[in-house]
Amino acid sequence: MPTLLKSAASPLFRRFFTMDADSHPPETPEQMAHFMGHWRLLVDNDQSNAARFLATYLARIELTRDDALPAPASHNSVRLPAQWERMETIILAWPSLYPALWELHAAMVTAILPVCGVTILVQTPMWANAVRLYLEQHNVTDFSRIRFLNLPTDDIWVRDYGPFVGLDASGQQVAVHATYDPLSTYPQTRDNSMPARWAAHNEIPMHELDLHTEGGNYWSDGTGTLIMSDETFIRHQTLSYDEVEHRLRSAFSFDKLIVTPHLLQEETGHVDLLVKLASAQTVLVSQAAPSINAENLRRTRDIFQSATNARGERYQVIELPSLPRYHNWGMFSIWRSYTNSLTVNGRVLVPIYGELTDEIALKAYERAMPYHEIIPINCKWGINGGGAVHCMTKEVPSAQ
Repeated sequence: MPTLLKSAASPLFRRFFTMDADSHPPETPEQMAHFMGHWRLLVDNDQSNAARFLATYLARIELTRDDALPAPASHNSVRLPAQWERMETIILAWPSLYPALWELHAAMVTAILPVCGVTILVQTPMWANAVRLYLEQHNVTDFSRIRFLNLPTDDIWVRDYGPFVGLDASGQQVAVHATYDPLSTYPQTRDNSMPARWAAHNEIPMHELDLHTEGGNYWSDGTGTLIMSDETFIRHQTLSYDEVEHRLRSAFSFDKLIVTPHLLQEETGHVDLLVKLASAQTVLVSQAAPSINAENLRRTRDIFQSATNARGERYQVIELPSLPRYHNWGMFSIWRSYTNSLTVNGRVLVPIYGELTDEIALKAYERAMPYHEIIPINCKWGINGGGAVHCMTKEVPSAQ
């Protein structure tokens, strides 16, 4: 929002937008209780009781150092486990400045906790207290598997800027960091530095991937197949196809690369908006419904109908409904996708949008992943930023 407009009408804008909460976050229990009450984040809207809770209870929070650097990885190429392998924790960046998304993140935490740990990134310790209070009011009772990490970031898309965590030859965790700078008009410095700060805090060695790319553009089956859209090649037009693939191989160990088209008029170009790898032999793809993307979705389906994975096995292709595009704020092109889901330790968190096609998508998941528990997550508001469950989560595989 233009600075002049904000300063000229700041009292009005403060009533409807959290426009100053990033540069002037609530510092006292009373300020935080007022913030939560104003944005309807308290179940009973009792700000006095909330302030007392925030003043007397300190969430167990781990502090990170901005200048901390991880040890360099001794193994340049790591195996990137499939999502259906055992996961240690799921990272989420709490949407402190987006009150409408707190309910969505609480739903994801609630769905993940019974089967996996959760790491919640917060901007300040006071935010951790607020999140703890909010989760308690939304029936979260066991916090033993929740880690609050004071690791400030610029946005919630931890899938894209968070570390790729792979396993080296001995089965130990190694972080991989690619340069995160997709949108020059947005602040991204803290997002880009997040993997190094996270790896240093967790004492995990890190390897640099010399590409400008994001985590939402990759699926791995853990046994030699890597899937991505052509967006990575488009962003590196000064490099040859072979050079891009060479750099990927310097970080990830894989035998076969499958490249799909990307969605047109969608700013990320990520593969997780049109493909979901359900198993090493099963892939979910969005249907080629009438739209500007019909041909690219058809091509994606045809690629998997004729391709094999690295082990020479043919794919079972299951189609998911495609929803029509809409424009957030009348400007930003939004494509809702059922492929943007998270698999974690026997569960699948599937985005739904309050549409009639939700049930069709959930039935398709039940057919594709019969040994998983399918859990719908309402992403009606979260998708306005362009992403859903997969975009807002980042898995950390268990060391072997």
